[in-house]
Amino acid sequence: MKSFKKYAGLLLTVFMLVSLAACGNSDNNITTTPANSSPSGTDTKYSPDVQAIIDRGVLRVGVKNAVIGFGYQDPLTKEYSGLEISLAEKIAQKLGVDVEFTAVTAATRTELLDSGDIDCVIATFTITEERKKNWDFSAPYYTDYVTVLVENSSGIKTLADLVDKKVGVSSGSTSAKALVNAMIDAGLISKDSYNEETFDPATWTTGVSFQQYDDYPTISTALSAKQIDAFCVDKSILAVYHTEGRSYIEEKFAPQNYGVATKKGSGFSAFVEELITEWLADGTIDSLIKEFNLQ
Repeated sequence: MKSFKKYAGLLLTVFMLVSLAACGNSDNNITTTPANSSPSGTDTKYSPDVQAIIDRGVLRVGVKNAVIGFGYQDPLTKEYSGLEISLAEKIAQKLGVDVEFTAVTAATRTELLDSGDIDCVIATFTITEERKKNWDFSAPYYTDYVTVLVENSSGIKTLADLVDKKVGVSSGSTSAKALVNAMIDAGLISKDSYNEETFDPATWTTGVSFQQYDDYPTISTALSAKQIDAFCVDKSILAVYHTEGRSYIEEKFAPQNYGVATKKGSGFSAFVEELITEWLADGTIDSLIKEFNLQ
Protein backbone atom coordinates (compact mmCIF):
# COMPACT_ATOMS: atom_id res chain seq x y z
CA MET A 1 0.00 0.00 0.00
CA LYS A 2 2.76 2.37 0.88
CA SER A 3 4.43 1.47 -2.41
CA PHE A 4 1.26 2.31 -4.32
CA LYS A 5 0.88 5.69 -2.58
CA LYS A 6 4.48 6.49 -3.25
CA TYR A 7 4.05 5.61 -6.92
CA ALA A 8 0.87 7.67 -7.22
CA GLY A 9 2.58 10.65 -5.60
CA LEU A 10 5.40 10.42 -8.06
CA LEU A 11 2.97 10.38 -10.99
CA LEU A 12 1.18 13.44 -9.59
CA THR A 13 4.47 15.33 -9.28
CA VAL A 14 5.45 14.50 -12.86
CA PHE A 15 1.99 15.57 -14.09
CA MET A 16 2.27 18.92 -12.31
CA LEU A 17 5.75 19.58 -13.72
CA VAL A 18 4.55 18.83 -17.27
CA SER A 19 1.55 21.11 -16.81
CA LEU A 20 3.72 23.98 -15.57
CA ALA A 21 6.10 23.54 -18.51
CA ALA A 22 3.18 23.61 -20.93
CA CYS A 23 1.86 26.80 -19.38
CA GLY A 24 5.30 28.37 -19.68
CA ASN A 25 5.50 27.47 -23.39
CA SER A 26 2.04 28.91 -23.97
CA ASP A 27 3.12 32.28 -22.54
CA ASN A 28 6.22 32.38 -24.75
CA ASN A 29 4.06 31.89 -27.88
CA ILE A 30 2.02 35.07 -27.29
CA THR A 31 2.75 37.41 -30.22
CA THR A 32 3.09 41.14 -29.64
CA THR A 33 3.40 43.68 -32.41
CA PRO A 34 6.27 46.12 -31.87
CA ALA A 35 5.64 49.79 -32.59
CA ASN A 36 7.73 49.57 -35.77
CA SER A 37 6.19 46.41 -37.15
CA SER A 38 3.59 45.71 -39.80
CA PRO A 39 0.40 43.81 -38.83
CA SER A 40 1.96 40.60 -40.18
CA GLY A 41 4.81 40.91 -37.68
CA THR A 42 7.43 41.87 -40.26
CA ASP A 43 9.67 44.60 -38.90
CA THR A 44 9.23 47.96 -40.63
CA LYS A 45 12.15 50.36 -40.37
CA TYR A 46 10.89 53.92 -40.58
CA SER A 47 13.13 56.75 -41.68
CA PRO A 48 14.12 59.16 -38.88
CA ASP A 49 11.74 61.88 -40.08
CA VAL A 50 8.77 59.49 -40.23
CA GLN A 51 9.65 58.10 -36.81
CA ALA A 52 9.81 61.67 -35.48
CA ILE A 53 6.19 62.21 -36.54
CA ILE A 54 5.17 58.95 -34.86
CA ASP A 55 7.02 59.89 -31.66
CA ARG A 56 5.42 63.34 -31.69
CA GLY A 57 1.99 61.78 -32.10
CA VAL A 58 0.79 64.46 -34.52
CA LEU A 59 1.03 64.89 -38.30
CA ARG A 60 1.11 68.61 -39.13
CA VAL A 61 -0.42 69.42 -42.51
CA GLY A 62 -0.70 72.67 -44.45
CA VAL A 63 -4.14 72.91 -46.08
CA LYS A 64 -6.44 75.46 -47.68
CA ASN A 65 -9.33 76.70 -45.54
CA ALA A 66 -11.51 78.40 -48.16
CA VAL A 67 -11.59 75.97 -51.09
CA ILE A 68 -14.85 74.02 -50.93
CA GLY A 69 -14.38 70.37 -51.81
CA PHE A 70 -10.62 70.45 -51.19
CA GLY A 71 -9.86 72.23 -47.92
CA TYR A 72 -12.60 74.21 -46.23
CA GLN A 73 -13.03 75.27 -42.61
CA ASP A 74 -16.58 75.89 -41.45
CA PRO A 75 -16.61 79.39 -39.90
CA LEU A 76 -19.04 78.28 -37.17
CA THR A 77 -17.88 74.79 -36.19
CA LYS A 78 -14.23 75.34 -37.21
CA GLU A 79 -14.30 71.82 -38.63
CA TYR A 80 -12.33 71.08 -41.80
CA SER A 81 -13.66 69.09 -44.75
CA GLY A 82 -12.71 68.24 -48.32
CA LEU A 83 -10.70 65.82 -50.44
CA GLU A 84 -7.35 67.07 -49.16
CA ILE A 85 -8.52 67.03 -45.54
CA SER A 86 -9.54 63.38 -45.94
CA LEU A 87 -6.18 62.50 -47.51
CA ALA A 88 -4.36 64.12 -44.59
CA GLU A 89 -6.51 62.21 -42.10
CA LYS A 90 -5.86 58.92 -43.90
CA ILE A 91 -2.08 59.49 -43.88
CA ALA A 92 -2.22 60.26 -40.15
CA GLN A 93 -4.27 57.12 -39.59
CA LYS A 94 -1.62 55.02 -41.34
CA LEU A 95 0.98 56.49 -38.98
CA GLY A 96 -1.24 55.95 -35.95
CA VAL A 97 -1.15 59.64 -35.00
CA ASP A 98 -3.48 62.64 -34.76
CA VAL A 99 -3.59 65.30 -37.46
CA GLU A 100 -3.18 69.06 -37.02
CA PHE A 101 -4.20 71.46 -39.80
CA THR A 102 -2.54 74.79 -40.53
CA ALA A 103 -4.23 77.10 -43.05
CA VAL A 104 -1.77 78.08 -45.77
CA THR A 105 -1.78 80.27 -48.85
CA ALA A 106 0.22 80.05 -52.06
CA ALA A 107 2.64 82.53 -50.49
CA THR A 108 3.13 80.76 -47.14
CA ARG A 109 2.92 77.02 -47.82
CA THR A 110 6.55 76.42 -48.82
CA GLU A 111 7.93 78.71 -46.10
CA LEU A 112 6.15 76.67 -43.44
CA LEU A 113 7.30 73.42 -45.02
CA ASP A 114 10.93 74.56 -45.25
CA SER A 115 10.92 75.81 -41.66
CA GLY A 116 9.60 72.50 -40.34
CA ASP A 117 6.40 74.03 -38.95
CA ILE A 118 4.45 71.55 -41.06
CA ASP A 119 5.31 68.07 -42.33
CA CYS A 120 3.60 68.31 -45.70
CA VAL A 121 1.39 70.48 -47.87
CA ILE A 122 -1.90 69.17 -49.26
CA ALA A 123 -3.35 72.42 -50.54
CA THR A 124 -4.20 72.47 -54.27
CA PHE A 125 -0.43 72.64 -54.81
CA THR A 126 0.34 72.29 -58.52
CA ILE A 127 3.28 70.07 -59.49
CA THR A 128 5.78 71.80 -61.77
CA GLU A 129 9.31 70.93 -62.86
CA GLU A 130 10.58 74.12 -61.24
CA ARG A 131 8.98 73.30 -57.90
CA LYS A 132 10.25 69.72 -58.01
CA LYS A 133 13.78 71.12 -57.79
CA ASN A 134 13.05 72.30 -54.25
CA TRP A 135 10.37 69.96 -52.89
CA ASP A 136 9.17 66.41 -53.42
CA PHE A 137 5.68 65.80 -54.79
CA SER A 138 3.58 62.68 -54.70
CA ALA A 139 1.85 61.26 -57.74
CA PRO A 140 -1.02 63.60 -58.72
CA TYR A 141 -4.24 62.92 -56.83
CA TYR A 142 -6.32 65.43 -58.84
CA THR A 143 -6.10 67.35 -62.12
CA ASP A 144 -7.73 70.76 -62.48
CA TYR A 145 -7.54 73.58 -65.04
CA VAL A 146 -6.90 77.32 -64.82
CA THR A 147 -9.60 79.72 -65.94
CA VAL A 148 -10.75 83.28 -65.31
CA LEU A 149 -13.69 84.67 -63.35
CA VAL A 150 -15.20 88.06 -64.23
CA GLU A 151 -18.09 90.29 -63.34
CA ASN A 152 -20.84 89.98 -65.95
CA SER A 153 -20.99 93.77 -66.14
CA SER A 154 -17.41 93.85 -67.47
CA GLY A 155 -18.42 92.35 -70.81
CA ILE A 156 -15.36 90.04 -70.69
CA LYS A 157 -16.22 86.60 -72.10
CA THR A 158 -13.07 85.22 -73.73
CA LEU A 159 -9.28 85.33 -73.56
CA ALA A 160 -9.33 87.94 -76.32
CA ASP A 161 -11.33 90.26 -74.08
CA LEU A 162 -8.53 90.18 -71.49
CA VAL A 163 -6.06 92.03 -73.72
CA ASP A 164 -4.81 95.14 -71.89
CA LYS A 165 -6.78 94.23 -68.76
CA LYS A 166 -5.52 93.88 -65.18
CA VAL A 167 -5.90 90.41 -63.66
CA GLY A 168 -5.78 89.48 -59.99
CA VAL A 169 -3.70 86.43 -59.02
CA SER A 170 -2.40 84.89 -55.83
CA SER A 171 1.20 85.60 -54.81
CA GLY A 172 3.40 82.58 -55.40
CA SER A 173 0.93 80.87 -57.74
CA THR A 174 1.48 79.76 -61.36
CA SER A 175 -1.78 81.31 -62.58
CA ALA A 176 -0.28 84.44 -64.17
CA LYS A 177 2.23 82.41 -66.15
CA ALA A 178 -0.50 80.00 -67.26
CA LEU A 179 -2.65 82.88 -68.49
CA VAL A 180 0.21 84.50 -70.41
CA ASN A 181 1.06 81.16 -72.03
CA ALA A 182 -2.58 80.68 -73.04
CA MET A 183 -2.78 84.16 -74.55
CA ILE A 184 0.48 83.65 -76.43
CA ASP A 185 -0.75 80.28 -77.76
CA ALA A 186 -3.96 81.97 -78.89
CA GLY A 187 -1.94 84.61 -80.77
CA LEU A 188 -3.31 87.41 -78.62
CA ILE A 189 0.03 88.73 -77.34
CA SER A 190 3.59 88.55 -78.60
CA LYS A 191 6.02 86.04 -77.17
CA ASP A 192 9.08 88.07 -78.17
CA SER A 193 9.71 89.43 -74.68
CA TYR A 194 8.53 86.30 -72.86
CA ASN A 195 10.91 84.04 -70.98
CA GLU A 196 9.18 81.32 -68.98
CA GLU A 197 12.09 80.90 -66.57
CA THR A 198 12.39 84.58 -65.65
CA PHE A 199 8.70 85.51 -65.94
CA ASP A 200 7.57 87.79 -63.11
CA PRO A 201 3.89 88.81 -62.90
CA ALA A 202 4.84 91.92 -60.93
CA THR A 203 6.67 93.38 -63.91
CA TRP A 204 4.81 91.85 -66.86
CA THR A 205 2.82 94.40 -68.90
CA THR A 206 2.75 92.99 -72.44
CA GLY A 207 -0.87 92.46 -73.47
CA VAL A 208 -2.07 91.92 -69.90
CA SER A 209 -0.95 93.03 -66.42
CA PHE A 210 -1.30 91.48 -62.99
CA GLN A 211 -2.02 92.48 -59.41
CA GLN A 212 -0.86 89.98 -56.79
CA TYR A 213 -2.69 89.34 -53.51
CA ASP A 214 -1.96 87.22 -50.44
CA ASP A 215 -5.28 85.35 -50.42
CA TYR A 216 -8.30 84.55 -52.57
CA PRO A 217 -10.99 86.45 -50.61
CA THR A 218 -8.98 89.65 -51.12
CA ILE A 219 -8.84 89.05 -54.87
CA SER A 220 -12.60 88.48 -54.92
CA THR A 221 -13.16 91.75 -53.05
CA ALA A 222 -10.87 93.59 -55.47
CA LEU A 223 -12.88 92.19 -58.38
CA SER A 224 -16.14 93.44 -56.85
CA ALA A 225 -14.56 96.85 -56.28
CA LYS A 226 -13.36 96.94 -59.91
CA GLN A 227 -9.76 97.35 -58.80
CA ILE A 228 -9.02 94.49 -61.19
CA ASP A 229 -10.84 93.28 -64.28
CA ALA A 230 -10.59 89.53 -63.69
CA PHE A 231 -9.64 86.83 -61.17
CA CYS A 232 -7.42 84.01 -62.46
CA VAL A 233 -6.69 80.74 -60.68
CA ASP A 234 -7.63 77.04 -60.78
CA LYS A 235 -11.32 76.50 -61.49
CA SER A 236 -11.82 74.44 -58.34
CA ILE A 237 -10.66 77.41 -56.27
CA LEU A 238 -12.75 79.90 -58.25
CA ALA A 239 -15.91 77.86 -57.67
CA VAL A 240 -16.54 79.35 -54.22
CA TYR A 241 -16.33 82.88 -55.69
CA HIS A 242 -18.57 82.09 -58.67
CA THR A 243 -21.53 83.98 -57.24
CA GLU A 244 -24.52 85.60 -58.89
CA GLY A 245 -23.47 88.26 -61.40
CA ARG A 246 -20.17 86.55 -62.19
CA SER A 247 -19.12 84.14 -64.95
CA TYR A 248 -16.15 82.14 -66.16
CA ILE A 249 -14.63 83.04 -69.51
CA GLU A 250 -15.14 80.45 -72.26
CA GLU A 251 -11.63 79.01 -72.14
CA LYS A 252 -9.95 76.79 -69.58
CA PHE A 253 -6.27 75.99 -69.95
CA ALA A 254 -3.06 74.77 -68.28
CA PRO A 255 -3.90 71.42 -66.63
CA GLN A 256 -2.91 71.60 -62.95
CA ASN A 257 -1.82 68.34 -61.31
CA TYR A 258 -2.11 68.51 -57.52
CA GLY A 259 0.33 66.54 -55.38
CA VAL A 260 1.32 66.20 -51.73
CA ALA A 261 4.45 68.30 -51.18
CA THR A 262 7.13 67.16 -48.72
CA LYS A 263 10.71 68.10 -47.96
CA LYS A 264 13.15 67.25 -50.73
CA GLY A 265 14.74 63.83 -50.31
CA SER A 266 12.94 63.04 -47.06
CA GLY A 267 11.90 59.57 -45.98
CA PHE A 268 8.40 60.92 -45.49
CA SER A 269 8.25 61.64 -49.23
CA ALA A 270 8.61 57.94 -50.03
CA PHE A 271 6.06 57.03 -47.34
CA VAL A 272 3.47 59.43 -48.79
CA GLU A 273 4.19 58.40 -52.39
CA GLU A 274 3.50 54.76 -51.54
CA LEU A 275 0.16 55.64 -49.94
CA ILE A 276 -1.05 57.94 -52.74
CA THR A 277 -0.07 55.39 -55.39
CA GLU A 278 -1.94 52.68 -53.48
CA TRP A 279 -5.06 54.84 -53.08
CA LEU A 280 -5.04 55.78 -56.77
CA ALA A 281 -4.85 52.11 -57.73
CA ASP A 282 -7.53 50.78 -55.37
CA GLY A 283 -10.11 53.49 -56.09
CA THR A 284 -9.89 55.24 -52.71
CA ILE A 285 -9.11 58.63 -54.24
CA ASP A 286 -11.77 58.24 -56.94
CA SER A 287 -14.30 57.59 -54.17
CA LEU A 288 -13.23 60.75 -52.34
CA ILE A 289 -13.47 62.79 -55.54
CA LYS A 290 -17.06 61.58 -55.96
CA GLU A 291 -17.84 62.17 -52.28
CA PHE A 292 -16.85 65.83 -52.55
CA ASN A 293 -18.47 66.36 -55.98
CA LEU A 294 -15.20 67.14 -57.74
CA GLN A 295 -15.82 65.10 -60.91
